[in-house]
Parts: sequence; structure tokens; C-alpha cells
Amino acid sequence: MHSASLAATTAGYAMPQLWRILTKTGYFLGLSGAIGATVTYVTAVRPALRAPESGAGDAEVLRRRSAGFLTWAGALLLVTGYLQLAARVARAGKGMPFGDALAPGRIRDFLQAPAAKGAWIAQGTVYLVQNAVLVVTAAALIALFAPAARRHVDRIALAALPLSLAVTLIGAVPTTAPVGLDGWLNLVFDQAHIVSGVVWLGGLALLVVLAGTRKRLGGGAGLLWADLWRRFGFVAMVCVGAVTVSGLWLSWRHVGGISQLWTTGYGIALLVKIALVAGLVAAGAFNQFWLMPRIARARAADDSASLLHLTLRHFPKVVWGEVVLGVAVLAVMPFVSGSARTEAGSPKAVSSGTVFAGGAALAIALAVSLYATAKASDALARRSAASEAA
Repeated sequence: MHSASLAATTAGYAMPQLWRILTKTGYFLGLSGAIGATVTYVTAVRPALRAPESGAGDAEVLRRRSAGFLTWAGALLLVTGYLQLAARVARAGKGMPFGDALAPGRIRDFLQAPAAKGAWIAQGTVYLVQNAVLVVTAAALIALFAPAARRHVDRIALAALPLSLAVTLIGAVPTTAPVGLDGWLNLVFDQAHIVSGVVWLGGLALLVVLAGTRKRLGGGAGLLWADLWRRFGFVAMVCVGAVTVSGLWLSWRHVGGISQLWTTGYGIALLVKIALVAGLVAAGAFNQFWLMPRIARARAADDSASLLHLTLRHFPKVVWGEVVLGVAVLAVMPFVSGSARTEAGSPKAVSSGTVFAGGAALAIALAVSLYATAKASDALARRSAASEAA
């Protein structure tokens, strides 16, 4: 397509301002730290540290490092949450400069604004409750700065997990009833997309930081880390499924045809995001089909040196790449705004029985694919272990 034609088709696309890019990306980084780290600690790190193969000394090192990560995640959530709230103020009504929106008085007026006509609750009230929960969540995590609190990191993480999830869920509460089934599905899939994405990225970041303790761990730490990577692999696979299904729904709602992916501003931004997510999935597949079988082989051979190298040197290098790609996805998200359908003049998406049947078939196919992937990875691991034993 010629540049003039492309400019014409993307004329309805509004490029986000720099402050909007920074605040939105920062906010999702804050959610990744709080939600991703607490979910990963509770579902993968904590069980691995309590397993019989976990040495007391190694477990304590990782528990202290986890507490430190959670502490800084709370601080990041507090700062980025305030900036995101100011961004909402700046975009409300007729808008105002972002610098003015940072003033506490402006924020107070925004939160106290009366409900719009027909709304069951004021939008400001929803954001007030959301940010109150955000402050409580951040305070619970920041409390881990205190040595006495770090002795109770398990309890604090368990308490902060539902609170951190509530931060994003409360913010999505509609002030008026969504129109039809599509409206409700938009809410559900949007939050599923956000939560699964930040769990995936935040979990990767936590494990990379924990892997930085390898010089302080014992020679048998490879067993602990093999278990930890295995547990997180299941969490990541669930996130991949949720991101894919919700992403397909949201893409269908906003993109009316394949060509709109490269002929509209929204579509181009979405295409870049899809490419980055595909890179994340490819890295995860590499972990499942190449690294995990080799870890199983080293474990079966009781090769502590190889196990330690694979779990704490080779594996983290791949995960670092995933973290970089994940941050890039968050940086692109502010650009995925508006709708390709609107830019291209296409009609709004209207669901039907055919659409739901097709979506259900895709979801089932994806679930079967992920299940087969997990089984294939396990089979490769067992085969590697058996060949090494023989």
C-alpha cells in the first residue's frame, strides 16, 4: 500500500501522548510485580521450598530474595498506581495537562464527582475503592522491608494475592449495566487478558531475580530449581491459554478483517504485540521441549553439576529473553487503543451462534493442544531420563 493510502486509512487513529504511554506501561508493570509475583510465589516458589529436596539453607536464601522482590513490587505498585490515577484525571471530561492532574486537589475532585445520569455508582467512587485496595496491597508488600515481617512472607504473600487481583478487577466494575452478552464477555475477557498477562510476566521476572542467588546456593540446589521450573511451567501454560483465548475475542471485536492488521493504526500496533507474544510462546516451547528433558536427564543421572548449570545458568538466560519481550509487550499496549473497525469504517462486531460455536471450537482445540504439549514434554523428559539410566 502507498504511504498516502496508508495515511488515509489510519487517519482515525490517535497516537497516545508520551505521558499516557509511560503511565499505562508503568501501571501494568506495577500489576505484573504485585499480581505476578504473589501468584508465582504462592503456586510455584512456596511449594518448591517446602518440598523434601529443598535444602534448608537454599530455601532460606530464596525466601529472603522473594521477600525483597515482593517489597519492591509493592513500592512500584504504589507509585505507578498514583500516576495511573492522575492519567485518568487528565483524560476525564475535557481533559487537562498531566502535570495539573498530579495535584492532590484535582484527584480529590475527580474521585468525588457525582454519578452520571443513569449510572448506579459514580465512576470516581469505583476508582476510589480501587485505589484504596491498591494502597492496602502495596502497604502489605512494603511491610516486608521489616525483618520481623520477612519471617512471615508466606502469610503476607497469601494475603496480598487476592488483594492485588482485586486492584484490577474493581477498576473494571461498570457504572452502567453492559449491553447484552457481548458487553459482559468484553469485561470478562479483558480482565482475563490482563490478569493472565501480568501473572506470566511477573512470574518470569520473579524467577529471574531468584536465579541471581545461584552463587549463594549449595551444590544440590539444582533439584530445587528443577521442581520450581516445573511448577511455574504449568502456571505459564495456563496463562498462555487464557491470553490466547481472550486475545482472540478482543481482536475479533476490534478488527474486522485480516487486512486491517496492516492498514490501520490499531492493527499495526496489534500486529507488533502479536509478534512479541509469539516470541514469548516460542521461548516457552523451547523450555518445554529442549531444556526440561535435559534437566530430567541430568536429574536421573544424579549429575548435580549439569543440573545446576541447566536450571540456574541456561534456563534463566532464556527467561531473561522472555522478560525483555514481555516488557516490550507492555510498552506496545498503550498504542493498541481505539478500534481497527472504526478506523476502517467497518461495522461493529455482532456475535451470533456461529461466532460462539467457532470460538468454543478454537478454545477446545487450544486446550487439547496445550495438554498435548505438556504430555509431549513429560514424555521427552521420561525418555531422556530412561536413556540416561540405561
